[in-house]
Amino acid sequence: MLFLYKQPRQMYLHNLSLLNFKNYAQVEMEFSARINCFTGKNGIGKTNVLDAIYYLSLCKSYFNPLDSQNIKHGTDFFVIEGEYNRNNEKEHILCGLKRGQKKQFKRNKKEYNRLSDHIGFLPLVMISPADSSLIAEGSEERRHFINAVIAQYDHSYLDNLLHYNSAMAQRNHLLKSFSTTGKFDPEGLELWNEQMIEPALKIFSIRKQFVNELVPVFQKYYEFISGGSEQVGLSYQSQLADGDYRSMLQATVDKDLILQFTTVGIHKDDLLLKLNDFPIKRTGSQGQQKTFLVALKLAKFDFISLHNGQKPILLLDDVFDKFDADRVNQIIRLVSDSHFGQIFVTDTHPERMEEILSSLHIDYKIFNLSNDQVL
Repeated sequence: MLFLYKQPRQMYLHNLSLLNFKNYAQVEMEFSARINCFTGKNGIGKTNVLDAIYYLSLCKSYFNPLDSQNIKHGTDFFVIEGEYNRNNEKEHILCGLKRGQKKQFKRNKKEYNRLSDHIGFLPLVMISPADSSLIAEGSEERRHFINAVIAQYDHSYLDNLLHYNSAMAQRNHLLKSFSTTGKFDPEGLELWNEQMIEPALKIFSIRKQFVNELVPVFQKYYEFISGGSEQVGLSYQSQLADGDYRSMLQATVDKDLILQFTTVGIHKDDLLLKLNDFPIKRTGSQGQQKTFLVALKLAKFDFISLHNGQKPILLLDDVFDKFDADRVNQIIRLVSDSHFGQIFVTDTHPERMEEILSSLHIDYKIFNLSNDQVL
């Protein structure tokens, strides 16, 4: 199944080394350039390996925002190292953290000045049971999804987002100070308004284009995986679609003063997830919601591939837990197509994965995990 108009370049992770990372004291692994499967009982550390790979691409954990909590209990630091083949060149990436110190992130032994400069260099897409928060939780989760896609191919977008968030934080601080001191400074407020407006308009435009392009790809994946007749859709919702942002900021000053924070802007954007024109959170079954999320993430893969020029590494964490055997087989066959690049999968059923992968006639490795050991 090919939805792209040009063939992106492939990259892959050749080997991975973990030291004091989560439940792993020390482990080294060498991977296939195509499919790698980690099998073992629940809680054995399969997901932790995927999270280490995620770290090397996105400079952080997929699951835990506090870096220090990823250090193995009883130790003072962790190190994750990976060697990649990217455009036929070796790239060595290292992430290290010592308690109480700044996180180190290096490419070929040279430390980054800004972690944001690394985002998108090794594109990656993670599909996990934790993705259910996209449906179940608030708009912040869906904005994070949008940002995580666009940031992997557009550094100016990430810069505008950082600029906007910084200016908004200053504006909010000023609003709080008005309440504390009782002195209103309209010129100071207008200064931060101006700092927010330009990046907000750029972010709004890029998000709108992104959703418009993503929808048809997402719909095709959902139809392919589900084999059903349901209609799914995505709708971008933003206050900036309703008028001039400068006027909105000026019109809501009294409200902002009372609440002591900025009430209008792209930080309120949302992505509406729909099944048959109704919110999938209300009407979708558990199976439909899971299919929806997998299709959404595969569409994310296509979008990054097209705009970044590199095939992302694809991580599939226990996504088959609530799918029947036929659907598992169908998804594995789909992502094993040459359209995708290197893939990492976790599963509790080694025999099932062996049977599926051996029938595909492509290169693969299966790693059996037991008590923080990899066989």
